[in-house]
Amino acid sequence: MDETIADVVLPCLDEAGALPGVLGSLPPGVRAIVVDNGSTDGSAEIAEAHGALVVHESRRGFGAAVHAGLLAATADIVAFCDADGSFDTSELTRVIDPVAQGRADLVLARRRPVRYSAWPTHARIANLALARIIRRATGLPVHDLGPMRAARREMLLSLDLQDRRSGYPLEMLLRAVQEGWRVEETEASYLLRTGRSKVTGTARGTIVAIRDMRGVIARVGEVRA
Repeated sequence: MDETIADVVLPCLDEAGALPGVLGSLPPGVRAIVVDNGSTDGSAEIAEAHGALVVHESRRGFGAAVHAGLLAATADIVAFCDADGSFDTSELTRVIDPVAQGRADLVLARRRPVRYSAWPTHARIANLALARIIRRATGLPVHDLGPMRAARREMLLSLDLQDRRSGYPLEMLLRAVQEGWRVEETEASYLLRTGRSKVTGTARGTIVAIRDMRGVIARVGEVRA
C-alpha cells in the first residue's frame, strides 16, 4: 500500500460523471477527500466506491466545501483541485513536490488550456483582470488564481481563513503573503470539464466570483511579498 504523502481536497456538487476519471488518475500516495456540497446525482456514493474519504458539507459555497476538506485532512501536505475533470489529477505532483521538497510553502497551478473551449472567453478575461489585481496587491508575479494548489496542512490552518464563498482561494494567497510564505507558480493542463461549471461556466457566476474576491481584497488589505 502506498504511503500517503498528501491529501487532495475535491469540493463536489453533482460531479458523478467526472469523479471516476478524477479519482482514477491520482498519483500514488495521494488520498482523495471528496467534500459533497449537496449533490443529488449520487456523487458521494461514487466517490466512496472509488476509495475516497467523503465529507459532507451542508453549507453551500466553494470556500465552505474546501475548508471542510482541509479540516478533515490528516496528511502533512494538502492539495486542492476541482472535481469536475477540468484538471488532469495525475499532474498534482507539480504542486505537491515543491512543498514536499521544501522549496515553496504554497504552490499555485497556472492553467494551460489544452483546447480553447476548455476556458470560456469571459472567464479568461475575468482571470486576466483578477491576476492584475493580485499582482498590484501582493507584488507577486502571479498569472492565475486557479484552484489546483498545495501547502502544508498546519500552515494552512494557521491562516485562519474566513471566506466561505468564491473568495477563499484569494484569501489563502493574501494571508500567505502576509505571513511571508514562499509562493511559487507552476503549470497544469486545463481540460474540457465534465458538465457545466458552477462558476466560470456562466457570466453571472464569474461576476459573482470577482465580486467575492474584491471583497476579500478590501477586507484583508493590500499586502506585499
